[in-house]
Amino acid sequence: MAYLNQRLLKLPNNIGVMIIAVVVSIALTLTSKSFPEIFKGTRALIDSVDFSNVVIGAILNFLLFAGTIRIRIADLKQQQLPVLLFSTLSVIISTFIIGALVYLLTQVLQLNISFLQCLLFGSLISPTDPVSVLSVLKDAGLSKSLETKIAGESLFNDGVALVIFFSILHAIHNPEESIRMNDILTVFAREALGGLALGMLLGFIAIKALKSINDHNIEVMITLAVVMGGYSLARYIHLSGPLTTVAAGIFIGNYGKQYAMSDVSKDYLDKFWELIEEILNVILFVLIGFELLVIKHNEHYWLIGIVTVLIVLVARFISLWLPSFIINLKEKMNHQVVLFLTWGGLRGGISIALALTLSRGLHKDLFLFATYCVVLFSVVVQGLSIEKIINYYKKRKDTNQELVNELIDDGAA
Repeated sequence: MAYLNQRLLKLPNNIGVMIIAVVVSIALTLTSKSFPEIFKGTRALIDSVDFSNVVIGAILNFLLFAGTIRIRIADLKQQQLPVLLFSTLSVIISTFIIGALVYLLTQVLQLNISFLQCLLFGSLISPTDPVSVLSVLKDAGLSKSLETKIAGESLFNDGVALVIFFSILHAIHNPEESIRMNDILTVFAREALGGLALGMLLGFIAIKALKSINDHNIEVMITLAVVMGGYSLARYIHLSGPLTTVAAGIFIGNYGKQYAMSDVSKDYLDKFWELIEEILNVILFVLIGFELLVIKHNEHYWLIGIVTVLIVLVARFISLWLPSFIINLKEKMNHQVVLFLTWGGLRGGISIALALTLSRGLHKDLFLFATYCVVLFSVVVQGLSIEKIINYYKKRKDTNQELVNELIDDGAA
């Protein structure tokens, strides 16, 4: 599929392979009566994949590490307020807006879905997906400040979203218990802050090991051990695995490369993780494309899916626009930048993985189909148009130069 994309579609690899997988899924569905064995066999194969464990337990951690070893701590420090607010407050605001609007939509369609269940959907669709975001931003030519805002938010908002998601899920399964903010903050502190602390500790140990040898093969294996062992350890002691990987990646990518590795080792490390990133990205987006085969839907679902795409975009804008007033107290943030951040917040495999964990009693088929519609629109339409928007601003002669510099890489501009 990657080969066909390069030869025929010539789209960014992740988007191209997902489109091909979706087309193959549709073709298999349409020809299922003529070739039932092929359709059933492919569907059974895709259905046998534990998507949630594959994405959250395996692929995500490798891709997070591959992305974060390129992130500079100095850039994150400059954008620490926007990244902090967008990865926490924005996720909470978005969860409640999406939950409320989807609840109103289901009431209009006379579907018996509770507000808490709609809120649960809001929590799983609110976080932007670091895999989708990082893969699209890589060649977009954005300014460093804007790229750091979008990438930083997507790397850190998973921990917040997961705490909200599982807190609401617990409330649904235990209606007699009241949701106490104290408990939510305790879980967040343990999982998110504990995960970050564990990641920094593993990164520190890895740097000590890297500094004591000079063998690029072993040094690459050490980074592999950090990702695989770090996630397993985080899961065992109930900390956030993704945030553990993010912290370790940033630590090794900044201090490990600078103080503990030779130029040859750095070159091998970058090329190895770039290849891992390419392979796993293709696998992930092909799997997303083929998930269409196992998603059940009825006539209401298409309407809900299309309207949900609009709801998610509106909620995304409001959830960024409100915190931007706080950011403006410290630094200027143009409203057109908020619009661009809205469009650049892509959803991906994490949202689908969380939707797949739902039980049938929580309207899994409906929420999974709506999630799939949002992810498909997000990756294909938003992902493909980001570069076109950037090129549009580059070519405009009458654009405010300050806005151009804020959006576009200085060299590209």
